[in-house]
Amino acid sequence: MSASKAQLISDEEGLLFRLLRQLDLAPEVSSQRAIASALGVSLGRLNAQLRAAAEAGFIKISEREGPDRRQRFAYALTSRGAAEKNRLTDRFLARKLAEYDALHAELTGTSSNLVPIKHRTELMQNNLAPIPELYVSYDSAQKLKVEAADLVSHDLSPRQICDLELLMNGGFNPLKGFLGEEDYNGVVENMRLADGTLWPMPITLDVKKDFADSIEIGQDIALRDQEGVILGTMTVTDKYVPNKSNEAEKVFGADDQAHPAVYYLHNQAGEVYLGGPVTGIQQPVHYDFRARRDTPNELRAYFRKLGWRRVVAFQTRNPLHRAHQELTFRAAKDAQANLLIHPVVGMTKPGDVDHFTRVRCYEAVLDKYPASTTTMSLLPLAMRMAGPREAVWHGLIRKNYGCTHLIVGRDHAGPGKNSAGEDFYGPYDAQDLFREHMEEMGIEMVDFKHMVYVQERAQYEPNDEIEDKDNVTILNISGTELRRRLQEGLEIPEWFSFPEVVEELRKTKPPRSQQGFTVFFTGLSGSGKSTIANALMVKLMEMGGRPVTLLDGDVVRKHLSSELGFSKEHRDLNIKRIGYVASEITKNGGIAICAPIAPYTATRRAVREMIEQYGAFAEVHVATSLEECERRDRKGLYKLAREGKIKEFTGISDPYEVPENAELVVETENVDVDNCAHQVILKLESMGLIAAQ
Repeated sequence: MSASKAQLISDEEGLLFRLLRQLDLAPEVSSQRAIASALGVSLGRLNAQLRAAAEAGFIKISEREGPDRRQRFAYALTSRGAAEKNRLTDRFLARKLAEYDALHAELTGTSSNLVPIKHRTELMQNNLAPIPELYVSYDSAQKLKVEAADLVSHDLSPRQICDLELLMNGGFNPLKGFLGEEDYNGVVENMRLADGTLWPMPITLDVKKDFADSIEIGQDIALRDQEGVILGTMTVTDKYVPNKSNEAEKVFGADDQAHPAVYYLHNQAGEVYLGGPVTGIQQPVHYDFRARRDTPNELRAYFRKLGWRRVVAFQTRNPLHRAHQELTFRAAKDAQANLLIHPVVGMTKPGDVDHFTRVRCYEAVLDKYPASTTTMSLLPLAMRMAGPREAVWHGLIRKNYGCTHLIVGRDHAGPGKNSAGEDFYGPYDAQDLFREHMEEMGIEMVDFKHMVYVQERAQYEPNDEIEDKDNVTILNISGTELRRRLQEGLEIPEWFSFPEVVEELRKTKPPRSQQGFTVFFTGLSGSGKSTIANALMVKLMEMGGRPVTLLDGDVVRKHLSSELGFSKEHRDLNIKRIGYVASEITKNGGIAICAPIAPYTATRRAVREMIEQYGAFAEVHVATSLEECERRDRKGLYKLAREGKIKEFTGISDPYEVPENAELVVETENVDVDNCAHQVILKLESMGLIAAQ
């Protein structure tokens, strides 16, 4: 290609970039003469550029009413135009950097030492400089809302809302949208985007197959929150079916559904991924802790105002106790940096303390830090619990938020035990992978030290630095032990935690005997679930103290799910409805007794996770044999199923997946109902959910 032709292409791209930028920054300027003057081009060239941009779908031209014929057209950036503006911004900055580097070499004889870039973020070597966002200007956003109202819409899941917020505000910089297939494959296989940029976590827009089938490549879609508010738009450039087992193996280390993210991948995520650039219209609305929610640029501006040049971030999804305070003090001192407590308030591991309680705990602890050295901000991240990859991901995110250091803990972001009862990741795998990529990432790691309390010296010290271990008393309370003490109302010593933190935890986690809980019976039709559940309800009501609600399968079918059939999809939906109602009862301190068939392991697990956010879940498998159930067959259902008159009948033409880890297994053959109910009562006593009789 000749130099003159290359220059012509560059000039045309430059003009398009300036036009799109002008319409984004000043959409109210609708006179062609004014636009041409702002761009420094003739009216003829502007008209040609406007026609080309409109044909490409970058701008929308509409007629205006009014006497002034010079302003009879209105011009607005489309979502595709906003995405193209972001792409051209990258190219413009890259070209300008190359020109600067060449000039620097000509004048000084040496390179500028600035890293060649493929993305804007790599220019931001200074942690205080602004980083790019994907939002359009306020005026353009108002026009885009109107345009997006006519687009096909996708209702985002809670995890997708977290991802979209961090895409739009720059937290996931350098990503410009949900990953296309080429970028996705690169991230899964070697933690790099197609252009070689380090990025360890697939950020994908998973959708159901029927929705994907209705979408064409090149189509714009509106992205809405769960209340229908349009947060942004996406131009679909890719539509692909992922190999989820391969994703699980490569990203999470094993295709094991004991891992919460792998379980999500196989049981909750849609079958098809859509990829493409995102245009931000507005951020998700948060009504809680609004003063604590900062975007990357807001935090960078805060650091800039205070003159914080070195900032160490503390990643946490748990309440802070005295050991954490000592750890963060030491980390800030070692790094000679100010401290950012940056807790995750998006999605964490099922069973974690809710973020409302955690933030109240953090605020109580914040007073223990010198105000001039420490601040706290909330991170709306949906964690994947991906261990080593997650640590690198957290580092890149914290760099975007203006941090220069990150504390990386032992088994950082580990999900716990796998199906074989072993840890998913080694204790220092995350630190090793972070250290391997630290220089490229541009953020330093501060090793997490295991802090223990030395009674004789009345202070916390790193366990591996105590030289006189044989002569001192070392105290520590594990997370499991802390939960036990909270559940049983036992003392939590002041050397371990702050009284203010313990008080907040006790508000949310009263002793188990005062908490709401759910007893979830599962078993074949005719196994005796409903009969035992009724007997249990009477016994619990006799004890008193908490309201008891029975959610029997047949009753729920009649009053809550009367429109549902008996396909797998409808049966799953019925069970999830029961789970939702039970979770609300549990959250509000009541006892829910559920007695559906619930034949599928994945659905029972989803219900367990729903309920365990608020209280205990006791699964009771009523293990009556199929032969005995058929013998009882009071409703004649098995007979009809054997004759083929009932399709997809559990135990006959559809499987029943036997629970592997139920809290209790009850045999009903040759055992009376009262005895079965009493077995459940004894189990609830052993779990601390009711007082011993």
